[in-house]
Amino acid sequence: MAVIISMLRGVNVGGHNVIKMEELRALYATLKLRDAQTYVQSGNVIFRTDERDLAAVTKRVRGGIERKFGCSTDVICRTAAEMRDVIARNPFAKRRGIEPGKLLVDFLASDPGAEARANVLRIKIEPEELRIDGRELYIYFPNGQGQSKMSWAAVNKALGTPGTGRNWNSVVKMLEMAEKMEAAE
Repeated sequence: MAVIISMLRGVNVGGHNVIKMEELRALYATLKLRDAQTYVQSGNVIFRTDERDLAAVTKRVRGGIERKFGCSTDVICRTAAEMRDVIARNPFAKRRGIEPGKLLVDFLASDPGAEARANVLRIKIEPEELRIDGRELYIYFPNGQGQSKMSWAAVNKALGTPGTGRNWNSVVKMLEMAEKMEAAE
């Protein structure tokens, strides 16, 4: 049975798309997704499923959220193995002085392709640093994300695929939760 980490985009941010986590866990149960656990209030759900087609799971969750909560949100899924790979590929891992709370991983719905990756890397975002690898965008905000002048609209337009960001501490914690769930099988 696979352990999946799903991340919802734009949930419980600024009073929009408000979803209570206990109701979200209950929804996942009705969708035949087992042992759903949530992490923080931004729509991170770790669960088990026998389903092998992640695209089908993503579509089912998105449809369930629209029916139950009346809001449309992007749902990005990664297996526990994929999340381990995301952590292993961190381009900032060997660099000293990187603060985990200032490192963001933007999980993309699909691989944007070589041309889109090249276009994103041409965007001037200093002092932020951006690296892209497959379906993940790693962004380091040395002065914190709240101080950033980076244009998310320009980045999203260049990518051409939706994504949702999580700080490094959340990425690590979600993997820990997924690995505990895997170990309990």
